Amino acid sequence: MEKDTEKQFEVFNSFAQQTNNFCWTLDKPESTMSLGSRLTKKFPDLSILLLNGPLGAGKTTLVKGIAKSLKIQEPITSPTFPLSQHYPLGSPPLIHLDLYRFEEPNAANEFFLQEEEECKAMGALMVVEWPERLSLPIPDAWRGKLKYSSENKSRFFQLIPPLYRNKL
Repeated sequence: MEKDTEKQFEVFNSFAQQTNNFCWTLDKPESTMSLGSRLTKKFPDLSILLLNGPLGAGKTTLVKGIAKSLKIQEPITSPTFPLSQHYPLGSPPLIHLDLYRFEEPNAANEFFLQEEEECKAMGALMVVEWPERLSLPIPDAWRGKLKYSSENKSRFFQLIPPLYRNKL
């Protein structure tokens, strides 16, 4: 990324809006966790968050911050192998999915829909890593994109509101 573009994204402390999207530059893992903690406070209607980003981009670190803001005490771990982690004692509860291991979109869709049903029954927030494995539309989902820059050792996070909000 060009230096000028990076400066435009440096709005970490100010939740500034740029064309219905929010962008932050995160200089260390603690910044990523801090942003996660702020998301649930600044965007209380956040019920489904789809997180895109390559391995090591900071998706689970962001979820750790979200969990902290929900007052979840237990350790947050990546659900890559168990596929989902449920944290029912949060306020609200948290369901954390990782679809990385799904190769077939239909299997990922079926798993997601089962978890979404449970999420609604619990009144939980659902965070989904690797949502690109899904082939179904989720118009009420917020979308988060994490990108790691090895050049300046920082992460860029972009938050995109649900599609229906962009049409209001």
